[in-house]
Amino acid sequence: MDYDPKQLISESFKINGISDEECRSIFFGWVLDFDSRIDINLAIKTLHEKYSLSNPTHPMTSVLLEGLSVGYRAKRRKRDKRTLT
Repeated sequence: MDYDPKQLISESFKINGISDEECRSIFFGWVLDFDSRIDINLAIKTLHEKYSLSNPTHPMTSVLLEGLSVGYRAKRRKRDKRTLT
């Protein structure tokens, strides 16, 4: 499964001199755009495993590791009572 369809994470690894803050911003955009029907924790773990060995000192590797430590929960959309008729 492609957990990075817009290549946000993979492209960040190609940017020389990218900062921690820039990686966090890219990661945040990736999270916001992520399909809520897919396990985001598995996606982060998979992406970390894919890139961490060949890029151990890259800031995005650290950001992905931080993301793993957070343990995201799936968002549930609340139904608006006004639209239920």
